[in-house]
Amino acid sequence: MSNDDKNRAIAAAILPLVGGAENISSVAHCMTRLRLGLRDRSLVRDEALKALPSVMGVVEDDTYQIVLGPGTVARVTPEFEALVAEAPQHTAEDLADRGAALKAAQKQKNATPFKLFLRRIANIFVPLIPALIGCGIIAGLNGLLINLGWLPGVTPALAAMASGFMALIAVFVGYNTAKEFGGTAILGGAVAAIIVFPGVAKIEAFGQTLSPGQGGVLGALGAAVLAVYVEKWCRRWVPEALDVLVTPTLTVLVSGLVTIFGLMFVAGEISTAIGEFADWLLANAGAGAGFLLGGLFLPLVMLGLHQALIPIHTTLIEQQGYTVLLPILAMAGAGQVGAAMAVYLKLPRNGSLRRTIKSALPAGFLGVGEPLIYGVSLPLGRPFVTACVGGAFGGGFIGLFSMLGDSVGSTAIGPSGWALFPLLDGNKGLGETIAIYAGGLLVGYAVGFVATYFWGFSRELLEEFDVDTETAAELTVAAGTPTTTPTTTTPEPAKV
Repeated sequence: MSNDDKNRAIAAAILPLVGGAENISSVAHCMTRLRLGLRDRSLVRDEALKALPSVMGVVEDDTYQIVLGPGTVARVTPEFEALVAEAPQHTAEDLADRGAALKAAQKQKNATPFKLFLRRIANIFVPLIPALIGCGIIAGLNGLLINLGWLPGVTPALAAMASGFMALIAVFVGYNTAKEFGGTAILGGAVAAIIVFPGVAKIEAFGQTLSPGQGGVLGALGAAVLAVYVEKWCRRWVPEALDVLVTPTLTVLVSGLVTIFGLMFVAGEISTAIGEFADWLLANAGAGAGFLLGGLFLPLVMLGLHQALIPIHTTLIEQQGYTVLLPILAMAGAGQVGAAMAVYLKLPRNGSLRRTIKSALPAGFLGVGEPLIYGVSLPLGRPFVTACVGGAFGGGFIGLFSMLGDSVGSTAIGPSGWALFPLLDGNKGLGETIAIYAGGLLVGYAVGFVATYFWGFSRELLEEFDVDTETAAELTVAAGTPTTTPTTTTPEPAKV
């Protein structure tokens, strides 16, 4: 079977289990998850879906998220969209009506203003991650070639490839922001483009000459949001006959002037403050800050809110060439891996769970934590906490070296674990930077393992989970009696 056939088969297997094409209102994907808008949540067959070999787990949020893993999700999503488009389309008003109450209840549960704001921020920046990763790796390769003195005729071309996207990232942020907030996307991009236009260097605001790129992604975000509100105001008050001429003109003019003579300066000051605070924090309280950041990041991943940090990472990359926060936050995944290995040893008779761990560990080493979170540590309870402890100590290790003057950063965002090695950069040599990051991973693995092995299981938890569920099930079936094995013996949030 070709890769295309395999991806289409995965999509075809998923579609009927989520209620069919009529139940799908939207399709999108992020780094690891297929995100579906559903008209009726009750039509989803969760257990059958989680039993598919290609499905690592499911997450319920504002959308129904199916964890397929990096690479796979980007290939399955187009096939899934094609199947939905090819299916006979019917008016599903009755289906929508039946699901309206459930959908409203779910939205009410999750739709706090803060969570909605964070999700919108994530929706703006998540589509940019593939370009950030690709350009970041090219930048790292270019730096290595320059340091080695190899291929001097090629390195300028690599520099152009790596820097071109970052030079215009404000435009993409403006485009996505306007789209997310309900405006015309291209107008958001047009207003954000003002920030990176070289001609702003001839303009003076607040007693200083503006610099191209001043305010960065934060300025672009604010400019595009303003453009959306101006555009919506125009749609209400401008006559329809003049709308096509007046609305885009006023949108760009008003929001553009405010951007030039206000937002660029304010956003520039905020961006500078973010960079200075990050440097100060790690230089003066690096060990403690790293401990807290590494320990608290795993719950953010669990909730899907970690993407809200992308604007901060991007701002640091714009200013310094790398983000010093990502390597610290990546330690949360190291603690998770260590905890999973301890669970594997503590439950020698639970064959099903051990297979889940063996299947999910390679992805865990590469920084993809969802399979281990939803398939292992979170259902067990205590191991999730001890995994956070491992991440805290790993983050503290890297933070300690920041206090000693060795900054470890990443030239892009997205990967973590071993996958972050090609993106590492810092204020010292590459070898020293790699050694510190590798040391943090080892500390995270070790502490996560030890904490879970010795404190991750109560006696009751061991008695419940350290059982041969498969043999027990076979015996009860052979005896002709229903199985009495607790359904929680093998955690089911994820199958890998």
